[in-house]
Amino acid sequence: MPNAATSPLATYISHLEKGELAYQFSPAANRAVFFPRVICPFTGSDTLEWRISAGRGSVYATTVVYPAEGAPFNVALIDCDEGFRLMNRVDDVAPEQVKIGMRVKFRVHRPGGEEPPMPVFSPEAA
Repeated sequence: MPNAATSPLATYISHLEKGELAYQFSPAANRAVFFPRVICPFTGSDTLEWRISAGRGSVYATTVVYPAEGAPFNVALIDCDEGFRLMNRVDDVAPEQVKIGMRVKFRVHRPGGEEPPMPVFSPEAA
């Protein structure tokens, strides 16, 4: 089992702390791999390269969650331009205004306390 300090998740979080959205690339599969892992899910190879995303993408799917308490929020699947998809949210716009195909850009959200930084997206300026 990998050391926690050098695990794929630790590497990913380290990049977020620097303001970067990192992902892995599998040379054997010739495609992006996300969420960070030890083995390529397409080929079983343990050769994965770290790359930095430009942080741009499009909303693939979105829904609005209406919790019993608190404000509504969106949950979106974002297709990043590098070829990987991640579940996330789109901030800086009302949840109902997030639309399929909307261009978005990455930024880091720092919740504070013991919580690690996390990626979120905002609408890309037209």
